This record gives sequence, structure tokens and C-alpha cells, in this order.
Amino acid sequence: MMRYCCTLFFLFLLCSCKTQATQPVITTNEQSTRAYQLQKENMEKEIYFRAIGNEPEWSLKISSNQIEFTSLLPDFKAFNAPHVEPVRAMDANVKRYSVSTETGTMIITIEQDQCTNTMSGAVLPYQVRVEVYQGNDLKTTLSGCGYYVMDPKLHDIWVLEKMNGENISINKFSKELPYLEINTTEGTFMGYGGCNRMNGKLFFEKGLLRFTNIATTEMACGSQNRESELLHSLESSTTYQVANMRLTLTNPSGIELVFKKVD
Repeated sequence: MMRYCCTLFFLFLLCSCKTQATQPVITTNEQSTRAYQLQKENMEKEIYFRAIGNEPEWSLKISSNQIEFTSLLPDFKAFNAPHVEPVRAMDANVKRYSVSTETGTMIITIEQDQCTNTMSGAVLPYQVRVEVYQGNDLKTTLSGCGYYVMDPKLHDIWVLEKMNGENISINKFSKELPYLEINTTEGTFMGYGGCNRMNGKLFFEKGLLRFTNIATTEMACGSQNRESELLHSLESSTTYQVANMRLTLTNPSGIELVFKKVD
């Protein structure tokens, strides 16, 4: 009896090992998430705005070179056209793109206003309306929600190099030079102002970057410390440029901050 039981136990172990050996091994690298795929496409195609809608389902991608629209509409499943600059409203954050091909004309209106996706419930910061024309006839109007894709080149650590044309040295601040650590995924930043730690949020559109909701610790700063000047310049900046390992922040009044990228 004992011999019989041992034989059964051996066979059980053998089967278990064989079963485990034939199971496929799935690595983390093979589990490509949709978020990663979107991020990769955004970088490769330089997409700066995305929108989606339902009933019927549709999607919109605006990149530096092209405007791509796809939908489940039987007569308007795809629309690709070269990028055009939008017409901006004077009294509100509203932009209108008008593009035409042999298929028809599409007018895209993007308005900064909270928008809830009817399918997923996700809340996005822009309402989007797409009007499709064939000739002079309006064939359909679609509504959805969208968001700007923050420039991935901003995602890094940046140390202050120049402030309003002046080269910066550490003797104008405490302990270390001011720096920014920008997180484009979360739309936030943190860093050091030259005396206090700071953090805040980012408002981004194509060519536009604002530092908002800036909060700092409350350490006393010396009379020669220029943190307050830096914070004022940071809050006032509206446009940016990334080139030659430098992040330059400017505004129409002439304020300029230059940060150097660090590893």
C-alpha cells in the first residue's frame, strides 16, 4: 500500500512540474499598456491635442503636421489633412480649425470648459465640437471632450542659469541654485526657489506654459536673496522654448528665465 501511495505521489509531482513548465511566462515589458502606447504615439507624431466622443464613436488627433479624424460614421470614417493654425476668439479660450479635402470640410471648435465623457465618465478640460460639411451642406455635428498633450521635452530637472538677462550665481540664493522638476504626466512641478521648497501645477497648450497654484515653505530669507524675483517671473511667464539643453520661459513684458537641463 505504501509503495502504491509513493508511486501516486511521484506521478502527481511529475505532472505538476510539467504543467508549470508549459505555462507561458509573461514579462512586464510584454504588457504594453494603452497609456504607454499613447505616450509613444504622441512623441513619434508630435501630437499636441487629442479628443474623443461617443454616439457615434470618434477620435481626433492634432499634431504639428497633421489633423487626423476617425469615426464610425459610414460616410466619414477617416479624414486626414495638413495642419493649419486655428482662429482664436478674442474674449474666450476658444480655437477653431477649418480643414478641407476632397471628402469634405471639417470645422473643429475647441473650448476650454470642463467636459465629461458620456461613456467612461472621465472629466477632461476642453469641450470639442466637430462639424462635417459636404459642399455647403452640414452633414453632422459631433461633440466630445479633449485635452492638450504636454510637451514631453519638458519632463526633466532644470537648474536656473539666467534671470532677466543676468547670469545667476549661488551667492544670490541660499545653499543651492533654484531648480524645477517638471512632471508632464501629472501636469505638476516641484523644486527649490533659492530659499524655500516650492510646488504647483502646470497649464499647458501648444506653445503656452503657465506655472500656477505655486506654494512654498515659509523659511525666512536674507535681504539679498532673490527668490521673490524668481517666483514673480515664474508666475508671469507664458511661453517657453526647449533647445540646446535649455528651457527658456518668457512673457510679452520681457521677463526671461533660462534653465539648464541636468542629468
